[in-house]
Amino acid sequence: MPAERDGVPGASAGPHPPAPRAGSIRDDPTPGGRGRLANLWRLRTYLRPYAAEFGWLLVAALAATGASLAVPLLVQRVVDGPVARREPGGLLGLGALVLLLGLVEALLIFVRRWMQAASSVGMEATLRADLYAHLLRLPTSFHDRWRSGQLLSRATSDLSVLRRFLSFGLFFLILNLVTYVAVVVLLIRLHPALGLLVAASAVPLFLISRRFARHYHAASRRMQDQQGDVATLVEETALGLHTMKAYGRGPQLSRRFADGARALHDTGVDKARLLARTSALFDLVPNLTLATVLVTGVALVARDRLTVGQLVAFVTLQLMLIWPVQSLGWIIANGQEAATAADRIQEVLDTRPAITDRPRAIRRTRAEVAGRLVFEEVTFGYPGAPAPVLRGVDLTVEPGETLALVGATGCGKSTLLSLVPRLQEVTGGRITLDGHDLRDLRLACLRRLVGVAFEEPTLFSMSVRENLTLGRPDADEETIRGALALARAEFAYDLPWGLATRVGEQGLTLSGGQRQRLALARAVLGRPSLLVLDDPLSALDVHTEAQVEAALRRVLRDTSALLVVHRPSTIALADRVALLERGRITAVGTHSELLATVPAYRTLLTADPTPVREPVDPQPPAGTQPVGRGLVAS
Repeated sequence: MPAERDGVPGASAGPHPPAPRAGSIRDDPTPGGRGRLANLWRLRTYLRPYAAEFGWLLVAALAATGASLAVPLLVQRVVDGPVARREPGGLLGLGALVLLLGLVEALLIFVRRWMQAASSVGMEATLRADLYAHLLRLPTSFHDRWRSGQLLSRATSDLSVLRRFLSFGLFFLILNLVTYVAVVVLLIRLHPALGLLVAASAVPLFLISRRFARHYHAASRRMQDQQGDVATLVEETALGLHTMKAYGRGPQLSRRFADGARALHDTGVDKARLLARTSALFDLVPNLTLATVLVTGVALVARDRLTVGQLVAFVTLQLMLIWPVQSLGWIIANGQEAATAADRIQEVLDTRPAITDRPRAIRRTRAEVAGRLVFEEVTFGYPGAPAPVLRGVDLTVEPGETLALVGATGCGKSTLLSLVPRLQEVTGGRITLDGHDLRDLRLACLRRLVGVAFEEPTLFSMSVRENLTLGRPDADEETIRGALALARAEFAYDLPWGLATRVGEQGLTLSGGQRQRLALARAVLGRPSLLVLDDPLSALDVHTEAQVEAALRRVLRDTSALLVVHRPSTIALADRVALLERGRITAVGTHSELLATVPAYRTLLTADPTPVREPVDPQPPAGTQPVGRGLVAS
């Protein structure tokens, strides 16, 4: 059974070690020392569903080639027959046959190209879907290391390169090789000596091809990596446009982009120069061979050792080799580009998901979960980090309890929260939900049970409704209205098209507070058994924060919640508070107890002048009533 997808929107926060720059230049050599075409060969499975179509395409192409090969042989009969005997009447039948063969060839070419287009697009779509699904299964640590532009270029331009080769390059490689062999055989039958001379011209062509393939492969890899770097820079500039303008960094970024574009341009020119030089050689070899054949053939005709018809047929057939030889440069170039694209795509597909379902993972519904969350000697460290971020964390959240997590910046609070929905995997100890190790629950099931809201909310370039219902696509209008009322996000109805309004990439058309309120509404919309909130109110003003807290407190009465607190004013939501210091839980108790007995806690809170509001029992927002674990509009 395939692993459940990993990739809940939102990245884990917390301290990260310096990560190597991945996804730009190959980090590792081809695994196992495989050849340049090994990864391309591994993609043959995407051709299998279209094997029948590919076979019929090849049959049609070979039939068209056969029709074209028959024409020179008919020309030979015309020249040596009616023309030599001066019998015009004999030309009509042979001319009609040549015309018929030309029409058949044209029809077969049309059928081949039509079928080629359909199969090639299907292969590309299937491969793109598999790549995207795999990216969703990979853990957030993978996406933290890779530049988004590199992944984007693999899912777009690299797949297009593969489509062109698998549908056209590979097809014409087979067709041209068959054509070359068939023509050489016919030439040898017409005149063995001249035919062998033409066959010998394949030796320099082979040597040129091998050298060209080696150099073009390296240039292709370099250019495709540089395209990913440029795409990354464009994406970062678009997302950070406000910051860039605020600091007046436009000229510096323009120079940086110009440098990347210039490197890409130079590599492209080098590729074009290499292809042009090789194409000239591919043209030179058959033309020199043709000139030799013409001179020798005329001499043989003069000595009556070769008929004029045979010479015309020989030269006509030899001319049919010019296109296969000329296209050889393009086919090799396309094949090398496809090989590097396959390398880049397999670098992603070969990355195994680190967070998957165990063989006998179980399902749990919300009705079966009480919500007791226990951390037992939990340790976590980022790969390559000198020391773990969390060390021996012991913590318990009782059913229906709200536990606030307090600590200095960088102590690991957000990292601890990311372990609950398994965005990161514990490296030691375990976390249990109602006695079940989280790793024994199916990922899809666990993430339906856990509602998550991050300090930096992530919204997608889709409608407000689609953003809200990411975790519960079947939510009805009443439930959505209740979640928006709880998060004080009713502003969504006042947008130009209401809930159908598209919020733009990263939700940048909204303010920070609006994005945060929508993210909170999304977290509670699914009525989760466990809420994990990473300071979801930090972008709200004091008045709105108080209103949201008042409504949120009613939801937290019946839901277990783990809440990271960066501002003391939010502690009023919690039943208990845990102090996290240097990766360890050093104190747990009520706010009053910790304030009176733990100097470190008191020092941490006095650094923020915002007062802690005492818990109150507020009235629910107007127009709402409690339903289950959430609020819905009445």
